[in-house]
Amino acid sequence: MKPMLRRMWGAAVLHADTYEEVEADPSSITQATLIVIGSSLAIGVASLIQGSQLDMPSGRLVFQVALSMLLPILVWVGGSAFAFMVGASFLRGPETETDFAELLRTTGFAFTPGLLRIFAWLPPPTLGLGIDLLAWLWMIVAGVVAIRQALDFTTGRAVGTFGLAALLMWLVVWGLSIVPLPT
Repeated sequence: MKPMLRRMWGAAVLHADTYEEVEADPSSITQATLIVIGSSLAIGVASLIQGSQLDMPSGRLVFQVALSMLLPILVWVGGSAFAFMVGASFLRGPETETDFAELLRTTGFAFTPGLLRIFAWLPPPTLGLGIDLLAWLWMIVAGVVAIRQALDFTTGRAVGTFGLAALLMWLVVWGLSIVPLPT
């Protein structure tokens, strides 16, 4: 457990060497998965507490908690897939050598700041919202570092890859939201 905590700390403080270590260690996929699940559980607990404090109807509360817990997992897998497609093909650099599993491992560790989201329920609402926003921004920066290290990119190329992957994710979600349901 100690190496995982050390890696989590290194990922959270944006140490490039930590991301390189995770990228090179195929067994770290289990640790990356646990971090993403932990981040999902953290926001799920915060959503449950916050919804309970607001006396949200139980059906709506269950839906909100389930959605908030599912979102980080979908963002991790989908965002990593799009980042891999964009970074390993369109924005590929001369030193780029990677596979999807390497990118999945590094981006999984980039979710470490998401563990702070368990405090997103704290009153007053501005404090909880501020913690949640800080965690998301921190995860975005960590995600750029993760992409940079996994794809052996410059920071600019990693930002571009992150941005294009986010745009593709948004287009897919938007596209699915306007598709008519069969009657």
